[in-house]
Amino acid sequence: MPPKPELPKYASQLINLANIFSQGTRPKVVGQMSELIKEFRKSGGRTFEDWKKWYLQKYPNTIDEATEKIWNMINNFKETLEQLERDDVRKWVEDLVLIKTYEGLMLQDAILKKVAEELGGNYRPATIEEESKGIDGVIIIDDKEIPVSIKSKTYIMQEKHLSEEFRGYLLFMKRRKIKLLLITLSCYFV
Repeated sequence: MPPKPELPKYASQLINLANIFSQGTRPKVVGQMSELIKEFRKSGGRTFEDWKKWYLQKYPNTIDEATEKIWNMINNFKETLEQLERDDVRKWVEDLVLIKTYEGLMLQDAILKKVAEELGGNYRPATIEEESKGIDGVIIIDDKEIPVSIKSKTYIMQEKHLSEEFRGYLLFMKRRKIKLLLITLSCYFV
């Protein structure tokens, strides 16, 4: 096995975050890895050294291109870090803990209530144990409990969720502001 790179504390997490934002290692930059490894194996390659040579011949500039994208994002982070103050962190925490939690959980409750009404049933919020499994609430119809997870429509476009396992129904919503405060919900089962 090749040796793992030695990096400063927290560096791997920061580089990964910068990569997520910059999309430095997306298939359009470095190739579709799962397909490339199949192609590599078909070509007779076996060892790490074979892989490294094969990949770098096929994509000679991608490591540099990905590095540049990620490095640019890290420089953006540095600029932002220089501007950040303790009060900014407090505002972020207040927004997350107070505003987003309140809005999210109240909206979640309204969705559960609306769907339960439309299906002629009742609902309850998820227990702590259910929440740890990705369940947001339970629709109850004729004493049958149906676990549901409520996500925004944009959720399905995010690659990072494709490997999540969930047993139940996913309920997708789309929020639209109409006039000043009225919010309509489009919910459907998938």
